[in-house]
Amino acid sequence: MAHPELARETERRRTFAIISHPDAGKTTLTEKLLLYGGAIRQAGSVKARKAAHHALSDWMDIEKQRGISVTSSAMQFDFDGYRINILDTPGHQDFSEDTYRTLVAADSAVMLIDCAKGVEAQTVKLFKVCRLRSIPIFTFVNKLDRAGRDPFDLMQELEDVLGIRSCPVSWPIGLNGTDFKGVYHRDTREVELYSGGRHGQTQVEVQRIPLEDPSLCRVIGQSYYDKLMEDIELLDVAGDPFDLDKILSGQLTPMFFGSAISNFGVEPFLKRFLSYTKSPTPRESDQGIIDPESDKFTGFIFKIQANMNPAHRDRLAFMRICSGVFEKGMTVWHSSSGKQIALKQPQQFMAQEHEAVDTAYPGDIIGLFDPGIFRLGDTLCTGAPVRYQGIPLFAPEFFARVSPEDSMKRKQFMKGVDQLSQEGAVQTFKRPGIGREELIVGVVGVLQMEVLEHRLKTEYQVDVIRETLPYKHVRWIESSPRPVDRLRLTSTTVPAVDRAGRDVLMFENEWSIRLALENNEGLTLKETADRETADEMI
Repeated sequence: MAHPELARETERRRTFAIISHPDAGKTTLTEKLLLYGGAIRQAGSVKARKAAHHALSDWMDIEKQRGISVTSSAMQFDFDGYRINILDTPGHQDFSEDTYRTLVAADSAVMLIDCAKGVEAQTVKLFKVCRLRSIPIFTFVNKLDRAGRDPFDLMQELEDVLGIRSCPVSWPIGLNGTDFKGVYHRDTREVELYSGGRHGQTQVEVQRIPLEDPSLCRVIGQSYYDKLMEDIELLDVAGDPFDLDKILSGQLTPMFFGSAISNFGVEPFLKRFLSYTKSPTPRESDQGIIDPESDKFTGFIFKIQANMNPAHRDRLAFMRICSGVFEKGMTVWHSSSGKQIALKQPQQFMAQEHEAVDTAYPGDIIGLFDPGIFRLGDTLCTGAPVRYQGIPLFAPEFFARVSPEDSMKRKQFMKGVDQLSQEGAVQTFKRPGIGREELIVGVVGVLQMEVLEHRLKTEYQVDVIRETLPYKHVRWIESSPRPVDRLRLTSTTVPAVDRAGRDVLMFENEWSIRLALENNEGLTLKETADRETADEMI
């Protein structure tokens, strides 16, 4: 029998990720959404973070020291009748793999762009991941309180660089920082005058004037009024019309303009975004499409994080609920072990603050106490077993040989590396025949190496020796015409195995990859691999 609240609760869920290049203001926007959602009463400024007042979604020591987001945070709050799940992702490119995994759990994405810098390199990478999954993308052009580029140029750049057409929902008036007047809302035909609030700590006072109001020209000035009328005509004639179907299929991105640090434009964006986005949608499994309103409970693990509370050495698995109703203590089938397990101590999040939860619905993100049984990509369900598509491994680009300074601490060292590898923070490899002592760590970004050293030292009391290796690429061997040790490779190409014992090749450059393929007919290599859920080999 269907749960009486399932349809209503599913309909009001919205689960999205925020993606951007570093320093575009992503953590600030997240904080301001929480402010408008009533989750916090006062926001701390970005500058204040440098004085040890850190953004709510940054909780790891190394994040506070550097002022960057290293891991994804999950936050939930209510606004206008909606239950919102925000997945705040690392902006720094060195932690992009964590963002790739998080996007698998999102139904839509907010793409944040600095109005002065436009589309930046990391934005391009993350956009491609969204595009591959046909995730609807909503663009928020930030920092309008500072000098910025012409908005028409930004629209053109979205098309030229990202290959997506855009439809502005709001439009800026004045873009030289000091002369920013506000935004025009095309759907309501109103001008919202710029007001910065009290350093962005509280919600801004809103003053709107209809476009047809004779006083508008006097309030914003003749030159700004004339330019606005010219822009409106150009947008209406040459711009793409608003098409919700195209937006929801990822073919068109609506654009919003504002200033997250001063709160301007945040609430209008949030209200429209929530009305445009869809509630959790059906997902593909090995047993076909599963509807979120199905009686069958299903979910998958997209993130594992240890030591969120160093005092308790806890380990949490983040689960995205896909269908049915989650209830505390329920027994489910676990894909890794093939066994029935009880889901105890479930929690929901406000960054590092978490509280017990008894019931949750599709779209919600739940933290499960993990005694060490969960793996990234695990499916959990009631009834007949189903599996959702796994979360892929991405090819690392930086490699190092690591070992403990104190050989007596090798046990703690291996435990720490194993833990971080299970979380997806690093990948580990071994060269056959070299011996158990050699361990090669691969990461997507070099800062991950610093996180590895920091966490091994602070959480496992192990100092490490790191020797940088020259490899730049790793490829998984999908098929080979002969045993790996008989492949014709360059002298700098090294065979190895990953945690699951799968054969890989490590290359110093792309030329070596091409040569390996040319000299070994029938050899096929992959840049990504499925995550193994069996016990790993280290």
